[in-house]
Amino acid sequence: MTPKIAAFSSAALFAVTATALAQSPTKPRALGADAAAACAALGKITIPPTEFDIPSGAASIDSATLVAASPLAIAEKGPTPAARVTPATPQHCRLIGRIAPLTANAPPIRFQINLPLAWNARSVQYGGGGFNGTLITATGLPPASRLDKPSPLAQGYVTYGTDSGHETKQGEPPAAFALNDEAFLNFAHAAYKKVRDVAVATMKRAYKSAPENLYFMGSSEGGREGLTMAQRYPDDFDGIFARVPVINWTALNHASARSGVITMGDAWLSPAHVKLVHDAVLAKCDATDGSPDKLIANPTACLKVADLAVLACKPSAAPDSCLNPKQLEAIKLFRSPYRFSFTLQNGMREYPGWGVSGEATPAFGPTGGWGAWWTGNNAPTEPPKPGQGIQWVYGNAGMKYVFARDPNLDVTKYSPDNHKKRVLEVSALMDSTNPDLSKFRARGGKLIVLEHMADYAQSPYAGINYFNAVNAKMGAASVNTFARLYTAPGVDHVGSGAPANVDMLDVLANWVENGAAPGTLEVVEQKLETGLPVARALPLCQWPLWPKYKSGDATKASSFECSK
Repeated sequence: MTPKIAAFSSAALFAVTATALAQSPTKPRALGADAAAACAALGKITIPPTEFDIPSGAASIDSATLVAASPLAIAEKGPTPAARVTPATPQHCRLIGRIAPLTANAPPIRFQINLPLAWNARSVQYGGGGFNGTLITATGLPPASRLDKPSPLAQGYVTYGTDSGHETKQGEPPAAFALNDEAFLNFAHAAYKKVRDVAVATMKRAYKSAPENLYFMGSSEGGREGLTMAQRYPDDFDGIFARVPVINWTALNHASARSGVITMGDAWLSPAHVKLVHDAVLAKCDATDGSPDKLIANPTACLKVADLAVLACKPSAAPDSCLNPKQLEAIKLFRSPYRFSFTLQNGMREYPGWGVSGEATPAFGPTGGWGAWWTGNNAPTEPPKPGQGIQWVYGNAGMKYVFARDPNLDVTKYSPDNHKKRVLEVSALMDSTNPDLSKFRARGGKLIVLEHMADYAQSPYAGINYFNAVNAKMGAASVNTFARLYTAPGVDHVGSGAPANVDMLDVLANWVENGAAPGTLEVVEQKLETGLPVARALPLCQWPLWPKYKSGDATKASSFECSK
């Protein structure tokens, strides 16, 4: 089917761009008097190893293309709401290149850098997702952005991304790269640092000056990458936004593998069973936040009272109308921590269980809820098959390729105790759980973390626990000067199900550059039609506050207040 397109004129695009540039910290810097010639010249540059802060091969450019401006477009279909929106893009120079590996058998790190013709002296590095392996083009909207917002590139930012040092090939397990030590090190943290250094070196060559402000924006795996930069490379970024970060990566992978094992056989929950749970949770908790709007605004309180014993099967009950003992036990385990017998990096011993709300797939599509991430459309098997829960697919791959390093492993028989040495090695590389952000704070860095409370890809309580640990380590008053944790109720991993969009780049830049510390924000849900109108809005509260209904139109943020 041909996508339905909503287009804005080039004049409108450049008017928006001009407005954004007027807010820039300095006068826009031109790529060159002759943009085509300047772009072509950049295609011939190399970045020697001496310009990297860590050991690296040289960087080279594979292609340099002067890309024409394009209008905003809304596709008829897409895996997520944001994926359907292609923002308007100005004319720019696109560089695609690679960083040579240090060892002969490792793949290169691929990167893309987008250079606007009029630069605002800022840059944004985009994070990746999943096991990465796909080149991040960094031309779209950043995580959580309002869908009608100009892209960072259209605002004059240099933008860039990477494949993190490996390419996922058709038919190849996405975690197979982890069998290569250098590729896994790049995935853990080295690739993002090296690409950042390449981007800075390129900006100096392109505009004859270094960037004044550098930002990192990532979601999921990209959120972990953002926190990794704050912890490992605190001098590299002025502002970092980490949405739904998979920070406790080692423990999450083990919990995800458990999620599949505990729902094998008679313990599996069909879509009908998931709907039973979803409806029972709504019936118990929906109205307790002041508004029966099918949104559980205080899921933490709901978790304490959402007892599913009422769904237990009685004699002669139809199988799809109730939950058997194995299903009830699986849900209990899913909501319980996964515990290790030994200590991981930064004192971690467990991964928190999942919460409540949004169990049934959101109306938008198969991007959230238990069906997408936990239970799937059919019961988990070893090895996994298409249609099974993404947690099981990813956790299974992690056990085989990352921890056991045995593609033939039977994951149902895996125990971390039998692979303790490797588990600890991975934890030291991958887990972004260091609560000491004092160096990042000292350099003036600002950090915003956003958790979605109906996230079943990773538990939002992992991020909440991390933020609590940062407060305990550094003191809440100190943390309040440079970091924020927000929670969005009813929102799934990818940002659908409830109001989820806010101009986080603007919020972050205003804090970094103008000292405007953010308080309560506003998130919106937008209709995917011409103009992208707002359908409803909510306050985005700082944890542990949540949006409680006061009175008035329940689609307006002003009808709610952040409450304890």
